[in-house]
Amino acid sequence: MIKFENVSKVYPNGTLGLDHINLEIAQGEFVAIIGTSGAGKSTLIRTINRLNDITEGSLVVNGVEVSTLKRKSLRKFRRSVGMIFQSYNLVPRITVLRNVLTARVPDMPFIKVLFGLFSEADKVKALESLDRVGILDKAFIRTDQLSGGQQQRVSLARTLAQDPQILLADEPVSALDPVTAKEVMDDFKHINEELNKTVLINIHHVELALEYASRIVAIKKGRIVFDGPASDVTQEVLDEVYRKEDASL
Repeated sequence: MIKFENVSKVYPNGTLGLDHINLEIAQGEFVAIIGTSGAGKSTLIRTINRLNDITEGSLVVNGVEVSTLKRKSLRKFRRSVGMIFQSYNLVPRITVLRNVLTARVPDMPFIKVLFGLFSEADKVKALESLDRVGILDKAFIRTDQLSGGQQQRVSLARTLAQDPQILLADEPVSALDPVTAKEVMDDFKHINEELNKTVLINIHHVELALEYASRIVAIKKGRIVFDGPASDVTQEVLDEVYRKEDASL
């Protein structure tokens, strides 16, 4: 369960990122966040794992008030909240398998990390994660030899290998061609349905949001202007969210 209660975020330069957000997301939901650039989509996603601190309000994730977490407890909490970025955040000159295994590093003694001494269980978990996203055959290839879509799948496999309850994705398909974008969204959908993982995606592609997410949350100027089933999103709703005067946000 993710629960925002009257959450606001004001950046140091005075920019309002979130404006009194109230939102609840249940375990196992697939939620797409839509809105114009600068509307607050990324800010919302990044408060959940505290890459952004909130300015006021309460944000509770699986019973934990996120703003109260300190160093060790924050690191442990972040293990339960996976994050997939637009830019993949992979190490290009090592193998796909080694990239996925980095998900296990926070749970390992320093000496084992230093010498790359991963357990058989960790290796099995990493290979299973690669298999789940359809690129097990790429396990021993250097990551920089893969296409963008394949690299995003490696990123997703790495996140799965840390056993998160929640998957956050910040524009995960914006750099991909339409066919590859749908393939990656298929992976998210399968993970959501087969593993009961909560998936929360910030996405510009409205058509993909409506096709894959069961719930749409639309943000405008830091406020929620629509929250409901994808089937309830009308052209009138989209016109309100994307009308021209908000194009500079």
